Amino acid sequence: MFLIPDRHALRRLRHDLALVILGLPLTLLAALTLLPLIAVSTVLSIVWVGVLLLPLTLTLASAWARLDRARLHRWGLDVTAPDYRPRGERAVGLLRLVTDSRRWLDLAFEAVIALPVRVLTAGVTLAWALGAAGGLTWWAWSPLLPEQGIMLPGQWALAMILGLVLAFSFPAMVHALALLDVVVTAPLLGGAVPGSRIRRAIPAPPAPEADARLRESAWTRMTVAFLAFVLVVVAWPVTAAVYGVHAASAMLVTIAAGAAAILALRWPWAGLSLSVVAAGSMMLVTLPAQAAAPWPWPVTSLLTHCLTLLVLAVLHRWYWTVSTWSAGAVLTLIALLITDASAMPDGTLREVMTNGVVLLAISGGTMLLGITVRQWVLVSGQVEQAQTLSAEEVRRRYELEERGRIARELHDVVAHSMSVITVQAGTAKFRLPGLDASTEQEFEDIAVSSRQALGEMRSLLATLRTDEDLAEVPMPGLEDLEDLLRSTRASGASIVAEISPAQVPPTVGLTAYRVVQEALSNALRHSRGAAIRVQVATVDGALLVEVINTRPRHSQDPIPGSGLGLAGTRQRVRALGGAVEAGPRADGGFAVVARIPLPDPLPR
Repeated sequence: MFLIPDRHALRRLRHDLALVILGLPLTLLAALTLLPLIAVSTVLSIVWVGVLLLPLTLTLASAWARLDRARLHRWGLDVTAPDYRPRGERAVGLLRLVTDSRRWLDLAFEAVIALPVRVLTAGVTLAWALGAAGGLTWWAWSPLLPEQGIMLPGQWALAMILGLVLAFSFPAMVHALALLDVVVTAPLLGGAVPGSRIRRAIPAPPAPEADARLRESAWTRMTVAFLAFVLVVVAWPVTAAVYGVHAASAMLVTIAAGAAAILALRWPWAGLSLSVVAAGSMMLVTLPAQAAAPWPWPVTSLLTHCLTLLVLAVLHRWYWTVSTWSAGAVLTLIALLITDASAMPDGTLREVMTNGVVLLAISGGTMLLGITVRQWVLVSGQVEQAQTLSAEEVRRRYELEERGRIARELHDVVAHSMSVITVQAGTAKFRLPGLDASTEQEFEDIAVSSRQALGEMRSLLATLRTDEDLAEVPMPGLEDLEDLLRSTRASGASIVAEISPAQVPPTVGLTAYRVVQEALSNALRHSRGAAIRVQVATVDGALLVEVINTRPRHSQDPIPGSGLGLAGTRQRVRALGGAVEAGPRADGGFAVVARIPLPDPLPR
């Protein structure tokens, strides 16, 4: 039973297959359209025709990049859409696209980087699936093979076991390949949106560290990968031809040396280890040809080692690059110690020692250059951070000053007037003898409403006067709706309410309270005497708030208002992911309907 995949696993496998399999044909189409355009633009640039084709090429590359972002969105990861430089008008504005580095990055990714990644992921997926199908059906088609003869039971069992292993590991393998595609694609297309499905697989760069931002930059990764690729392409045939090394051995050691620089981008310990192993392996495979070519450090091996040193020096702490340089020096010393000077031709030992000295000098200079660049980057980042913090503090100070001015105006004008109303309404029965009971109750209701408004005004003033956390300031919620309805009925409004008790977060309760408060206020201003129905209930994982008033019995001139109440209500609800519908009804009334999503309950 546990081997049977559930619905969630099948859905994930379907999305993974769609990402991996469909990515290859789309990438092939992108490469087939972009590479010829790049070639034509480069060739015809001397007659300015190619310059006019470059904006078209970059626009097309950005279109393929948007398609890749849409693929990742359907898979479950949202990628931040980059800010492209706006194009101007006419031909001059079109040429501005050539100066947009973001479009050039799209072109480099879609035309060069994406193709080998998609070939690898799609090829492994198809090979895995064919291996699983072939192993499970070995008994059916193996007798058709030439010279197969009678199939032994052991062969059949081994093929079945292999097919079962491949079949049951197929979903995990496809998901791993999909993650590989996503991890390579998402940073180069804009970076994962915070809160997306695999945000931990593609961590956002820490903002305060300038070297971390440089390390996570797509341009840094692409540049190092390009240089490593060029060095591998050059070193492989040179090592095989000049040093007489077998092509397979030359391929392995050169790829390992290039991969060390790429690994050093993220994991310095892996880059250091692989660089030392690759350099030692290169010394061993080229040892027989030490008298005919530079040894123990071929030129290509020296350049690749310096690339790893530069990456470690610029992007990581100083001891990583010093350790790598020291490891290179130790390898050189070991090579000199194991060299049999008596068996070497005249002058060969001197050339070996010269090669070692050149290695130490060039790699040491590279290390010092990288450390200097790193210090410059760190200082620049600290200066930028200080300027940003200074600007932020100035902005906050101006904001607090403006909010303080608004708070003073509200306190001196509105709060004072509300206090006068509260006092007048509360003392009316003492100042005006002979009032009947209903009139005294009317004044008491006015006093209660004004005291409540004054309390909320004081909370608002506290909010304006500070930017600290105001969680201790009491805010109304669903439990205060009854008091709101009671005070509104005291004004003569006819209200029928259906409020279902629900446990909601304070922010949702406050937003629902404000929606009802604003809707009742509008009904009293514009439809005096109309019947009002208020309903608050939980429906399909959301809090549904409805305030509907009928057509007023008599025509009347509405009390003027600012018209900003419903706009503010929409902003409140939209901030929580909900929506508000407000408008007249067919019977002449007015309805305000708000739907506020409720967060999922935490698992116990």
